Amino acid sequence: MAGFAAQRVVIFGQGYVGLPLAVRAAEVGHHVLGYDVDDRRVGLLAEGRSFVEDVSDAEIGAALASGRYRPTSSLAELDGFDTAVISVPTPLREGVPDLSHVEAAAEEIGRLLRPGATVILESTTYPGTTEELVGPILQSRSGLVPGADFALGFSPERIDPGNPTWTLTTTPKVVSGVNEASLAAVRAFYDTVVERTVPVAGTREAELAKLVENTFRHVNIALVNELAMFAADLGIDVWEAIDAASTKPFGFMRFTPGPGVGGHCLPIDPSYLSWRVKRSLGQSFRFVELANDVNEHMPDYVVRRLVVALNERGLAMKGRRILLLGLAYKRNTGDARESPSAVIIERLLLLGAVVRAADPYVVEAHVDPRIERVEATPDEVAAADAVLLLTDHDAFDYAMLVERAVYLLDTRHRVSGPQVEYL
Repeated sequence: MAGFAAQRVVIFGQGYVGLPLAVRAAEVGHHVLGYDVDDRRVGLLAEGRSFVEDVSDAEIGAALASGRYRPTSSLAELDGFDTAVISVPTPLREGVPDLSHVEAAAEEIGRLLRPGATVILESTTYPGTTEELVGPILQSRSGLVPGADFALGFSPERIDPGNPTWTLTTTPKVVSGVNEASLAAVRAFYDTVVERTVPVAGTREAELAKLVENTFRHVNIALVNELAMFAADLGIDVWEAIDAASTKPFGFMRFTPGPGVGGHCLPIDPSYLSWRVKRSLGQSFRFVELANDVNEHMPDYVVRRLVVALNERGLAMKGRRILLLGLAYKRNTGDARESPSAVIIERLLLLGAVVRAADPYVVEAHVDPRIERVEATPDEVAAADAVLLLTDHDAFDYAMLVERAVYLLDTRHRVSGPQVEYL
């Protein structure tokens, strides 16, 4: 980082994307204000307590002790920034992108914007958002022109929770700007934070790149999920077939079935692209819509498989004790955003099952209050009429599961035994 110059940085949103960026920016020497509207979240951070697996309490404590990081929910503290990064949620509401959080952040930044500053959108969205939505809001509130009076760009987040190899620092960072000067400013900031930046021609290309990444995964996961359903009906071991295909050293990338998709990326991001295509071109993005249909119905398929398994043992689902292992959408994390476990719990409760769940990572706030949280002890496993492995956390004792479970439906192909079935 030759010629490094510390900046005053404001990061809107202190969640899975904004918090790692804030801590890393402070670590390299920037003075960072981590803004979030959630007072409870800000309070935890001020106490040095993290709620994101990729950022430890020790890292929060070190950032606070350095004096270069301060969490806040006060907009009054944000004045005078050099760079502002928007990393707020962009959910779907009834199939329509909800950019209200982005709009609110842009409104506040616009009121504080000064000539020469840089504004970067990181929140995943549809192509055109930076120039068509964020830019005009900033200009309206500040009277300053994007690309002329201040730099404006987009840099998609690539956070993979729980991945120890590809972190914020080591994952290449796509950067873009509304013009060359903006791109230079955006790239200069991220060059101080990550090991490698990848500039692209414009913000629309950068916005689309993020959606391409996630749509690729979404479609391929849907493919193997549908294969798993057909293979089960045909009496074929889809997992062995995937293992065999994976030995091909070219022209194939391994994807595996599961109980559904979760997190922000796969259940939501591809639909942003589908929505944009429909709205702008009046056409359907058929691959995305088909993938949505397959992946959204995987939780229903899992429940159907469980019902069939119980029926074969002469048991009705009503009143049966079902133990769920794993509530997060991803192994070894507490991230339960859009997790298929929520849909599976809902379906099982509607069928009258007594649902208990074990997950050492997911906190109570993210779990249906109608189920009982337990630990995956030998007695708990043995007492269940069926065990459903949804998330294959390393913390589970898989040898014990095989030994004590009466019946286990393994959606992740993690264990083997005479009483174990796979998707």
